[in-house]
Amino acid sequence: MPWSPSSPWNSMPPTDSTRKVSRHQWFSQGDPVIDEDYVTEEEPLEIRIAQIPLAVVMRTPGHDKELARGFALTEGIVSKNSAIQRISHCTIGEQGDNIIQIVLAPGVDFDSKKFSRQLYSTSSCGICGKRSIEQAMREAAPLAHRCSFHAAIFATAVENLRNHQPVFARTGSLHAAALITPQGEFICVREDIGRHNAVDKVIGHLLHAGSLQRELALIVSGRVSYDIVQKALAASISYLVAVGGVSTLAIDLAERSQITLIGFASQHKLSIYTHPQQLR
Repeated sequence: MPWSPSSPWNSMPPTDSTRKVSRHQWFSQGDPVIDEDYVTEEEPLEIRIAQIPLAVVMRTPGHDKELARGFALTEGIVSKNSAIQRISHCTIGEQGDNIIQIVLAPGVDFDSKKFSRQLYSTSSCGICGKRSIEQAMREAAPLAHRCSFHAAIFATAVENLRNHQPVFARTGSLHAAALITPQGEFICVREDIGRHNAVDKVIGHLLHAGSLQRELALIVSGRVSYDIVQKALAASISYLVAVGGVSTLAIDLAERSQITLIGFASQHKLSIYTHPQQLR
């Protein structure tokens, strides 16, 4: 059967996986505007097999059973659908919607030590966005020091980022992360097929140079989710600017971490989601 909007493959009811948030919009011409925006929900999902926590993935809530089933296949846990007896959400605790249990069919071998990732996993029924943020805050305290940036510096830097992406210019298939000074000087730019890897590369550059306390801003070519903010926090970077959008958990963590989070950055406009008062 060919795919169509009315086909059985698309018959699942849509879920509202967004949250309305306040934002400050800066424009290169005209006065700032305070309005509301819808951002994508991001929450952790703990995947268990045989009651064993296997991994925690950060996801947009909805179609969790499909996510778990696909995860089991792509991670090599199962090779066919009949190897899965059933998939269900946890029924214990207030955050059961964020824990899903895969029960394998009788006779299907499973080596937990071989497959366990232990990304953010927990053995308790109750992992949620709030607890994930608290875990991050235990790893790095909110930023006490803070430099000051002009909003126009970010608008100019985002426009100039492409000039520092030689591989993207040839291929169009890489993400970039950059560190800039309050004067707009590019200190380090790195490209990678993975946006997380690009961020790790520039932070690794800082670490090697012994400069984690330098007052810099991090610019990323894509979107910002929770883990990108977590990386900025670990590196004591107090400004995070994204060409794309941001997630709910990214906003939550940035707010608590004293990080100014900016999305949809362009030459003419910035959407400021947290700590707009820190911009000049």
